[in-house]
Amino acid sequence: MEYHINAPLTKEDTSKLKAGDMIYITGTIYTARDAAHKRMSEALSKSQKLPFELDGNIIYYMGPSPARPGRPIGSAGPTTASRMDKYAPSLLDLGLRGMIGKGKRTKEVQDAIVRNKAVYFAAIGGAGALLSKAITSSEVIAYDDLGTEAIRRLHVENFPCIVVIDSEGTNLYEQI
Repeated sequence: MEYHINAPLTKEDTSKLKAGDMIYITGTIYTARDAAHKRMSEALSKSQKLPFELDGNIIYYMGPSPARPGRPIGSAGPTTASRMDKYAPSLLDLGLRGMIGKGKRTKEVQDAIVRNKAVYFAAIGGAGALLSKAITSSEVIAYDDLGTEAIRRLHVENFPCIVVIDSEGTNLYEQI
């Protein structure tokens, strides 16, 4: 199936999505990679507030290249999701509803996806220039000192991705 969905997401949104569905996301999503996840984990361990509300939101595992003149962002391809696997279950338990990356996820992440009725999307690796065309604005909101790994708030319009692990635990990588 093909769906056009709005971010942030609800459990009702994610419940209808199935592994293999083509999705076009419009709305606000956030970027975070390894270093940002480590900082968020450290903040949580100190009972500090995170830079953005997790509930219903989507994290895109991406660190962009510099923007060309007149563009909000440079190439914006996904990074390997497994590098965030040690952080993902706790973020999902706190309300994170979706993740966008590439590659397989651990059993612990898959279990947390099911437990929280979340979803894991894949964006096409190597297509960062094409994916950046769906990003209409980009703003660093936290950890600016991390450069490309800073947390950004993105507004996307019809951002293309595929459901890899759905809220029931069906995993496209295991099906093919």
